[in-house]
Amino acid sequence: MAVSTRTKSSATRPLIVTLIVIVVIAALGFAYASPYLALNNLKRAADARDAQTVNQYVDFPALRESLKQQVTGLLTRRLDAHSNGNPLAAIGAMIGVALLGPLVDAYATPDGVAALLNGMPPRGNPGERPPVPPAANNPSAAETPAPTPAPSAAPTQPDAAANNANPAATPSQPPQTTAGYRGLNEFVVTYQHGAGDARYSAIFAREGLFTWKLAAVDLNP
Repeated sequence: MAVSTRTKSSATRPLIVTLIVIVVIAALGFAYASPYLALNNLKRAADARDAQTVNQYVDFPALRESLKQQVTGLLTRRLDAHSNGNPLAAIGAMIGVALLGPLVDAYATPDGVAALLNGMPPRGNPGERPPVPPAANNPSAAETPAPTPAPSAAPTQPDAAANNANPAATPSQPPQTTAGYRGLNEFVVTYQHGAGDARYSAIFAREGLFTWKLAAVDLNP
């Protein structure tokens, strides 16, 4: 009887070890994929203006502070660049500094998060608000890549004026996006519309083992 019990125990031990190894590998795989899942879930929720779900994936106090620092740096660089050049541009940058609070408040919202995740960061323009991303009125658009628009004639004068007045308007094509870890507890998504265009990054921070939240932006990566 004792021999039989010992034999059964020896037979089940490799099975238990195998199950433990499978569980550990699955947990590690899920831990690695968790920021990608968080990014996907947050983008869907932001495009759908699902504020409750957005709140689960965004650290708004940290994002607000990051936006304040980044936009201040953006405007400071703009002032330095135009200090001996175009005085109107310098005045615009100074106005932007004065209106920094409303701009940050506008982007630290589900609308602002949707804009950030659709390639439309703040530009630091006076009175700027996050533009409405194309997927906002059609959440399924986030799942299907936008077709490449056919070449068209040069825009008419009113269109060109509208583009100049609102440089943060919805881009005609989705941005090029790269994502990856930048350390054990930081995950970075970088957006760029073209080889010569400026880049910016959305930064997710780890909270616990599997939870990630959008916590910062980098407007000058």
